[in-house]
Amino acid sequence: MNLWYRAEMSAKIVPPTSENLQTACSILAAGGLVAMPTETVYGLCADAANPIAIARIYDVKGRPDFNPLIAHIAGLEMAERQGHFSADAKALAGAIWPGPLSMVVNIRDTTSIASIARAGLDSVALREPSHPVARSLISTFGVPLVAPSANLSGRISPTRAQHVFDDLGDRIDLIIDGGACQSGLESTIIDARDAHPALLRLGPIAAPEIDALWPGLKQADLSAEKPVSPGQLLRHYAPNARLRINAITALPDEGYLGFGPVESDLNLSPASDLIEAAANLFDMLRQLDAQYTQIAVAPIPSGGVGDTINERLARAAERA
Repeated sequence: MNLWYRAEMSAKIVPPTSENLQTACSILAAGGLVAMPTETVYGLCADAANPIAIARIYDVKGRPDFNPLIAHIAGLEMAERQGHFSADAKALAGAIWPGPLSMVVNIRDTTSIASIARAGLDSVALREPSHPVARSLISTFGVPLVAPSANLSGRISPTRAQHVFDDLGDRIDLIIDGGACQSGLESTIIDARDAHPALLRLGPIAAPEIDALWPGLKQADLSAEKPVSPGQLLRHYAPNARLRINAITALPDEGYLGFGPVESDLNLSPASDLIEAAANLFDMLRQLDAQYTQIAVAPIPSGGVGDTINERLARAAERA
């Protein structure tokens, strides 16, 4: 089978049966692209060792090739075959994995993860997802899968199979439907290469939780021209509509995304639950984006996952 092929028809959305997982593995082995659910967002998978398949991910997403990808693994043993983990990094992984934490480590000389996936860097971001479908697919395939969000680069991340189809359905080969993503926000990313970890991207795992397990967490210097992990570009997670954040009310012709007991077109959480708001964020932004050219978003309280929601909204509101 030609390794550089595009699906001739729209990708099928299929349930995560054993047969469909085996089909997905066959597609991946042939250099194809498969969207899988994770607990964070849907990921667009390719064999992490196949540079042609990975080049196709960059092409399909319109993603800059200097922006590295996260390699998804099944267990710390698989991770340690790809990168060097200090004792502290290994302990942190043991405490949080499987879960929404990605760790940047130095690669081993024997790593199978293609250079193009690492954007030519001598480091790699690794994560063990907790979603049972993602875990089954990686375990069945047997080697790491790169899996950036299954959407057009810079746009709203997908938290449902239909979101993937809407963005990429005619460009990829299969979509495995695992339902709505539980957390709805991309993983927390840390740089685990030094004696103390450095925060590269906010996510569902809050900084105090990491610091309690590996003291000395610091904010990474993100001024470098070349990202060392995903999620470092300024404008990201963005709808087509212009976004106005911290809005008490909507202006005429704006869709209003509320939080708490307010009148709105859609409400992230009428009960002011930040976990619920995080899970609903990208889905509701997509819904309003289909109806309005301008969207106003109610203020979101800071602290914990609220900081992550506000960070995503700030990037979404940034204009190119």
